[in-house]
Amino acid sequence: MSIPPGGYPGQQPGYGGYPGQQPPPGGYPGQQPPPGGYPGQPQGYPGQQPPPGGYPGQGYPGQPQQGYPGAPPGVDPSVASWFRAVDQDNSGQINAHELRQALQNGNWSKFSEESCRLMISMFDHDRTGTINLQEFGQLFTFINQWTDVYRRYDRDNSGTIDESEMGTALQQMGYRLSPQFIGFLVSKFSPRLRKITLDNFIVCNIQLRNLTEAFKARDREMKGVITINYEDFINVAFTSLI
Repeated sequence: MSIPPGGYPGQQPGYGGYPGQQPPPGGYPGQQPPPGGYPGQPQGYPGQQPPPGGYPGQGYPGQPQQGYPGAPPGVDPSVASWFRAVDQDNSGQINAHELRQALQNGNWSKFSEESCRLMISMFDHDRTGTINLQEFGQLFTFINQWTDVYRRYDRDNSGTIDESEMGTALQQMGYRLSPQFIGFLVSKFSPRLRKITLDNFIVCNIQLRNLTEAFKARDREMKGVITINYEDFINVAFTSLI
């Protein structure tokens, strides 16, 4: 595997650190909150749906309008409200199935099971297969920030992005990928419609990041070429999907 002149495969030069890195417009997800509020609020991204029982801040039956009372110190009351609504069995933990019931793409489809499992695993620091309130707060911010990134490229506000928009998104996020590979990515997630939803956009970017980081870790001379044995390759492939 080799890189084009002037950059790391799939990325543009110009960002400090490893050659070829460059942050997307407005910074990487996680650096700043998105404008316009959280997904799911009435003024937010079309297609998001409220949690069972209403939007945070609207209150639950018998609850005051400022949201779920009794949030732990340092926890946004609206995040606690969302957590309580998504935690359908009142266990104090949220699993992938519960998360999927609360998340919806801009085209009204639910988030995929794969995306919900992946996001749970990213924030499940104690490896229980579920997330608690604090972990959910981190996930809540993560989804909001990726929603903001996604909205930049959904220029027609359709709730999906097409192959051309996906190519623009990845290019502006620092990846240098051929049109053929962009087409492959889109067909992988949407073979029939060739439209990328928010959940697939998140999964695709997580997998691209994981694979790129795994490659870079083995490219000690920074030549854009590595030698890898079979078992190590399988380990990289499976790890990128977690």
